[in-house]
Formats: sequence, C-alpha cells, structure tokens
Amino acid sequence: MPNKYTLRYLPIAQEDILSIYDWITQDSHNRAIKFVDKLDERIGLLETHPKLGREPRHPKLREYGYRVLIIESYLVFYVIHEKTIEIHRVIHGSRNLDDIV
Repeated sequence: MPNKYTLRYLPIAQEDILSIYDWITQDSHNRAIKFVDKLDERIGLLETHPKLGREPRHPKLREYGYRVLIIESYLVFYVIHEKTIEIHRVIHGSRNLDDIV
C-alpha cells in the first residue's frame, strides 16, 4: 500500500470551497453538492498520490513550492510538507494568479 499523507486545508481554502458551493447553488443545489463532492474526491487522491498535480508555470507560484491540481475549471494549489498536503487555495482558472501570491 502506498504511503498515506494527511490533508490539511488552510482556512482560506475552506472559504474558497464554500464560495464555489454558494456560487453554483444559485443555479442548482444538486449540482453544487455534486461538484463539491467531486472536489473532495479528487483532492483526496493526493493522500496517496501527492505529486498528482503539476508544477505551475507562474514563477512566483513555483518559487513558493506550489503544485496545482486541475479539476474542471478550478485550480487547487497545494504544498507538500513531509507527510502533510496543505491545500492553500481552490480558485477558478480565470482568476489572476497574481492575486493569490
């Protein structure tokens, strides 16, 4: 069995997910639940596959050691610290990445 990492969401990442849920639920509550479940499932894969995400192209993001997991139109920015995966942000891909560094 592969080594298991612990997931830790920073408060801002939790706020990001709640905002995504709120945004989608304006259109469809069921779709919002399904999408958040999809986020949870895909992010959960990092527990056994921490390098599933790629290194971002943005130089400052690379400098901070971020990796990025793409889930539909959303980007999950995370950092690997020993046996912990820290989820830093979950944002829409159209956002200006300078805003998050």
